[in-house]
Formats: sequence, structure tokens, C-alpha cells
Amino acid sequence: MQTPAEVEFEGVQVSAELRTAIDQHIAELESRFGRITAARVAVRGPGERHQTGGQYLVSIRLALPDGREVDVGRTPKADERYGDLTFAVNNAFKRARRRLQDRARRMQGQVKNHETQPVGTVVRIDPSGEFGFLQAADGHEVYFNSKSVLDSASSLAPGTRVSYVEEIGEKGPQASTVKILGKHGLRV
Repeated sequence: MQTPAEVEFEGVQVSAELRTAIDQHIAELESRFGRITAARVAVRGPGERHQTGGQYLVSIRLALPDGREVDVGRTPKADERYGDLTFAVNNAFKRARRRLQDRARRMQGQVKNHETQPVGTVVRIDPSGEFGFLQAADGHEVYFNSKSVLDSASSLAPGTRVSYVEEIGEKGPQASTVKILGKHGLRV
């Protein structure tokens, strides 16, 4: 860490064990994720606060390179386990470790990004109702068969917005898994 960790206590009996436990938690985070540049821990004792009376509040702010941060601070309102100082401290650092792991994965590009399905508009339907064409967002037309429509092809009409999966068929692009957007097939 570039700067020493700041630890602040308010309304808490500070013991050597508590200070040691916090120092060990910080050292463990730093050994796992060596890119922490600064840390600030605030431990507040139970007070007469309306919504958090009887609970210890532990907030942790970790500074990372490039101005990124990891913050842990919200305590569940009705969780009586936070009436125990040891639990409150351990749980706050456990949540900080998880968030730090998630942040590290994102920084390393290890998080999956799910592609969204394309959205199109029905432009025309064959009079037989067996097939039709969608207009994709970029303007090209995509063929679809009524058997590709998930709910009911009878609710399709020109102007209906749909999501779909585009594939290359024998005669060009075609849509499968056509899903009507909006509630109960209403046009959006």
C-alpha cells in the first residue's frame, strides 16, 4: 500500500485484539490483491440511531490504481448478527474481499459479457401467415418463419417489435427464436 491504512473508531471500546484483527484483514487483502493504494476503515458502535440501533457499522473504502475504488458500508437493517462486533468486522472484510475479486476479474477481462439479442420490427407478413420479414436495426431485412415465433405468430403484425437470433440460411439472413417485445404481444 502506498499510504498506511486509516482506521477510525467511534463509540467502540478499542482493544488490542480488535486492532490486530483489522490489521490482519487489511494485510490479507493486500497480499491477495497487491494493487491497493490506500485503505480506510471506520468502525462505529451501536447507538441510538433510529434504523440501526444496536448494530455495529463497519465501512471499508479501498483505493485502487486509476482512481478506482471498492466501497463496503451498508449494514442490513434487521440483521441482529451485526450486534456482535467480531461478526460485523469479519463480514465487512469478507464483502470487501468479494468486491475486490470481482473488480480484479473485470480489470483482467475475465468477466463474461453476454451479448444482447438484436431487436427488429416486423415489416411485412405473407398473406398465408407462414412467414414474414423483419427490419433489423441497421436496416437490412431478415426472413422469419411463423414456426420461429415463440409465443403466438397470430399476434404479429407489421410494426410489432421483436427480439430474435439471426442466422444465415440457404437464401440469406433468417431469424430464429423470434420473441414479441412488450406485454402480451402488444406492439411497442
